[in-house]
Amino acid sequence: MNPERCVPAEPGDLDLALRLADLADAITLPRFRAADLRVERKPDRTPVTDADTAAEDAIRAALGHERPGDAILGEERGGSTDTAHGRGWVIDPIDGTKNFSRGVPAWATLIALVVDGVPTVGVVSAPALHRRWWGSAGAGAWARDLPSGTPKRIAVSGVADVADAYVSTTNTETFRTDPSPASREGWIALTEACWESRAFGDFWQHVLVAEGVVDVAVEPAANPWDLAAPAAVVAEAGGRLTDLAGNPTWSGGHGLTSNGLLHDAVLGVLRG
Repeated sequence: MNPERCVPAEPGDLDLALRLADLADAITLPRFRAADLRVERKPDRTPVTDADTAAEDAIRAALGHERPGDAILGEERGGSTDTAHGRGWVIDPIDGTKNFSRGVPAWATLIALVVDGVPTVGVVSAPALHRRWWGSAGAGAWARDLPSGTPKRIAVSGVADVADAYVSTTNTETFRTDPSPASREGWIALTEACWESRAFGDFWQHVLVAEGVVDVAVEPAANPWDLAAPAAVVAEAGGRLTDLAGNPTWSGGHGLTSNGLLHDAVLGVLRG
């Protein structure tokens, strides 16, 4: 476990996060591939559906009842971004809305509790993939099949050579269109240095790192709600998350998750 991960959650926080994921799944899954799904475009040209807003509103209402003193930051409704001190919940009601709106099952609800700047609880629930992942500070990382699979503890891989690494990103075009410390040329250099590359994308690649299925996941553009929950899961699985400059943050606008063994070498390749 990373030394930054020593802030404990309060008793019941993980249970609450899992119940919030159940609540969201009950809203989002029936709307997936629904004939009357409403899709709109936000000012940043990204899509939002009626399921996004309904799920976030339900989670916010539950938190208002269960944890009225906690701050909340959500993708659709905004909120407090000051999670450096105190407690705050960071929510992405549907990560992978483009997939959701097109009928691709790779999407998930992301729920994180951040305490004094550290994600101490993270839940990633992907009901259309029939899979859920979670982690809580000091309690390890876990996954189970939905709806009623047995939880199994997960851990990152032991791959220590970039040449043997399995690497993923979301969209290679993002390296060209979004400014970050990694360029498209850097990404291409990494794919050439690694054993295999894929584009599993979004939350999925990060939890696959936590499971030891993928060794490295590169996110050239990401919001805090995209990375807070995966950060908790990956850290408890024994991995590492930084931004693409190597800073240990989940809110730097981009992210890199790895098994830890490959992290510095991958940063070096990405930055040329």
